[in-house]
Order: sequence, then structure tokens, then C-alpha cells
Amino acid sequence: MSKTFQFGETVEGYSIPVLNEREIRAAAGILFLMVFTSVLTVIFTENFLLLKYAVTIFLTDIIIRVFISPKYAPTLIIGRLIVRNQVPEYVGAQQKKFAWIIGVVLASVFFALSVVVNSYSPITGIICLICLIFLFFEAAFGICLGCKFYSMIYKEKAQYCPGEVCEENSKQDIQRTSLTQILIVFGFFGYVVLMAFTVNDYFSVKPYDLLGIDAHSQTE
Repeated sequence: MSKTFQFGETVEGYSIPVLNEREIRAAAGILFLMVFTSVLTVIFTENFLLLKYAVTIFLTDIIIRVFISPKYAPTLIIGRLIVRNQVPEYVGAQQKKFAWIIGVVLASVFFALSVVVNSYSPITGIICLICLIFLFFEAAFGICLGCKFYSMIYKEKAQYCPGEVCEENSKQDIQRTSLTQILIVFGFFGYVVLMAFTVNDYFSVKPYDLLGIDAHSQTE
């Protein structure tokens, strides 16, 4: 029973229970897409229906992760199927659990205010923004922001972090950024600003129907 509902997997060569970072990132991407789409729906249509479904699904999934086992969380199962051909990247389970507990707290407050009370306010907006930032950083960069607080709260050091960021490793040459590369980034931002001033009017022109599909449908 304990093995069935344990938090994390026992893998040979690792002294603590671990999780596969690749499937966690895949699951974060799925949740981010769901929540972000529902937020856009609210912004453009003022319809909160999709957002209420999204927060309920999000809360249910993360509760399963924390209080039952990550192996039974639907999005993690889907994530495992998506990345099944990739070599696992093992990370410590304990700091992930701490991060997901933060997620449970945030999602519970959001669920109570938006679904149970059926309200919206700056509080729900801020919580939604925080969740989106957490999910985006996990999915896009492999950075667990919630895990950053683990070492602050607990005296013990987190183990087996993604990319070995918990360890003090010297950067390899491929990780170093030269002054030329930094200048290129600033130059690129300047290029974007220049576009905004020079071609904004041209970009604002509504495109025409190349194949005339809309015109044909209006005549019928």
C-alpha cells in the first residue's frame, strides 16, 4: 500500500524518491495552455465558463499529486505518454511536493472565489497570473519557482534539481554568454522598437481574403 501511494519513484542509484522532470514539464505545458486559453476567453468574451472548468481541473489534478500520488495525476500520465521515448531526467520528489502544495493553496483560494462564491476580483486575477508564471517557467525553462522556496523554508538542501542547479558547478563554455551576444540581444530589442515606429501602420492594415472565401459565402 505504501509503495502504491508513495510520493515519487524509487530508482536505483538515487538515495531519495524522484520524479521525471520531462513528464512534469509536459504536464505543466498542458495546464498552462488550458489556463491561458480560458483567461483569453474571459478577456475577449467576458465568459468565465471555461475558466471555471480550468481551475476545477487544475485543482483536482494537483490534489491528486499531493494527497494520493503523482503517478495517478491525469496530466502527469498524459505527460508520461507524450515523452515516453525520451530519456528520463530525475529530480528530487520532495521539493516538487512542496511546490505543488503551494499550487494547492493558490488553486483552492481561486476555486473558492471564482466557482463557489462565483466572483471575480484583483485577488483572483493575481492568483491566476502567479499560477500562469509558475506553469510557464516550468514548461518553457524547466525552472520550478515553487522549489526555490523549499531551501528557504527547510534547512535541508534540495537534491537532484533540474539541470543540477542545486550543485555548485562551474559553467561550461557552451553556457557562457559573451559581450557580443549580449549586445545582439539589446540590438534585437532595438529592432523591435524600430519596427513599432516604422511599420506599425502597414501592419495595422486588415488583410484581404486571398481566395475570396468570405465573399463567396456572403453571396449564398
